[in-house]
Amino acid sequence: MPDKLMIIMVNTDPNNSSEMGAPFFQATVAAAMDFEVEVVLTGRAGELAKKGFAEKILAQEGNSKTIYDFIQEAHEAGAIFKVCTPTLELWGDDLIPEISETIGAAYVISEAMSGNVVTFTY
Repeated sequence: MPDKLMIIMVNTDPNNSSEMGAPFFQATVAAAMDFEVEVVLTGRAGELAKKGFAEKILAQEGNSKTIYDFIQEAHEAGAIFKVCTPTLELWGDDLIPEISETIGAAYVISEAMSGNVVTFTY
């Protein structure tokens, strides 16, 4: 049975907050269930790794909770956040403190192909 969940957020549009709740909620729940959890931010979703960006996005209209709150909750539950190298070229390298590492495509592919990892993409 796999013991690691890798969530790759690549096509999630930060301008559509309704797309972002599920990946972070699933990361939080899986980490709380003692699974190893990695959330990889890349492509369009990589902008969420930029300091000050996710704090401005409300999770839901009329609610004061931000997408950054979701990121912090997942991180506090044990999820590890990583960002792909090309993301830095797009959005800069002033990253939120929850980002633990910058990774490349080879890392993502090797992890996704591993037998003990389940990969979700958003």
